[in-house]
Amino acid sequence: MNEEAIKQSAGILALTRVRNRKIDGLPDEFRPADQAEAYQVQEQLHSLLNESGFGKRVGYKIGCTTPVMQNFLGIANPCAGGVFNTSTNYVATTVDFAKYSHPGVECEIAAFIGADLVPDDRGFTRESVAPAVKALFGAIEIVDDRWTDYKTVDTPSLIADDFFASGIVLSQPTPAKDAPDLANAVGHMTINGQRVGQGTTGDILGHPFEALAWLANSLAARGKHLVEGEIVMLGSVVETRWVTPGDEVAIDIEGVGGALVKFE
Repeated sequence: MNEEAIKQSAGILALTRVRNRKIDGLPDEFRPADQAEAYQVQEQLHSLLNESGFGKRVGYKIGCTTPVMQNFLGIANPCAGGVFNTSTNYVATTVDFAKYSHPGVECEIAAFIGADLVPDDRGFTRESVAPAVKALFGAIEIVDDRWTDYKTVDTPSLIADDFFASGIVLSQPTPAKDAPDLANAVGHMTINGQRVGQGTTGDILGHPFEALAWLANSLAARGKHLVEGEIVMLGSVVETRWVTPGDEVAIDIEGVGGALVKFE
């Protein structure tokens, strides 16, 4: 796509988001051909959402970093989207169900970036990104299916629209130095007191910092980098669960922290 088509594509997605409307899919002429174009549209979308007052990007979410989510969505590689200041919550919150098209929840671990991750010619690894992580959170990701039928939507279009990202709820921070072994920490999620899923943080590409390194390398390839103060959602250890009004969702990453959200 040329620059104008990228802007038009982002404009369609921004209007859909702001008006909370379902979308069948992007028109052919405004549909990104591959993931590289998808991230160009996504960047433009973030600018439009910021300009409209919808929210400023303050971090990223990474999807499809665990087998359970790759199988659920039928996508074999990680995909990133934006996290916005207006939809970042802490510890426990109540949200209006009606502000979403079709909300779901996931159980995640998130990282607070304490130092810029400036790329060099060596690339990032799990070991090289670790010192930049200042704190960790147990986290709920609130996803929103803004598509008429997401199963028919191509992966680049999903990425362009932030890969279902809609909101997060973070636990109290745990200093990274005090965190448990992230290859084995257990995470679980309950809805209305009933456990609906469990996994380990090692399900995230073998270790959550592998996902962080993937994102750092992906951003570097686009001439960008993670900066101090950003939050990164590293992936869900349980399958997405769609919710209904009145549902109360709680997650806990053992040794890291827990969070709660109620949909009213």
